[in-house]
Amino acid sequence: MTGDSLRERSKARRRDAILAAAYELFAERGFDATSIADIAEAAEVSPRTVTLYFPTKLELAMAHFNAFVDELAATLAARPAGQGVLDTVEWWLREQAGSQSKFDELHDRMLQSNPQLKGLCRGRLTDVVQEGARLLAEEQGWRADALAPRILAATVASVIVELTHRSEPEDLETAMTFIRGAAATLQPG
Repeated sequence: MTGDSLRERSKARRRDAILAAAYELFAERGFDATSIADIAEAAEVSPRTVTLYFPTKLELAMAHFNAFVDELAATLAARPAGQGVLDTVEWWLREQAGSQSKFDELHDRMLQSNPQLKGLCRGRLTDVVQEGARLLAEEQGWRADALAPRILAATVASVIVELTHRSEPEDLETAMTFIRGAAATLQPG
């Protein structure tokens, strides 16, 4: 066991403790009513430590969702040649369903208690929707600014948001049937 790996594991545990404490407090007290000092106390670290990991309270609140969205964007960008965007999204959603973390439920509780944060998450997803629309347009031969890829990408994003909040295993099948049905109604380029 090297010192670096021990140090990295210690940092990861500290970061996780800060996230867990923050999400718990945001769910119980609300985002606005919770201070960095409250989070530090609950995580058993100093306020300075909290801000070293997360410079602002908003960055802390959005950290889990941003990682989620960044992973989706990276998966879309790295999809194998010839694999369709919708197939990639379906594969990614299946992977997500099988790898729930301890923060998923906490994050969901936090969002349910703080609609303003839920709205920010939807807004953050817009970046990936725009990239998804570009990829769908390219794949289907649509103009980059056409309505079809934009509404299809927005539909996919809405489904992703719904599936990440308390979905059942069969919901993914329903969602993909819906998405593929919607895609089939759109005229190719």
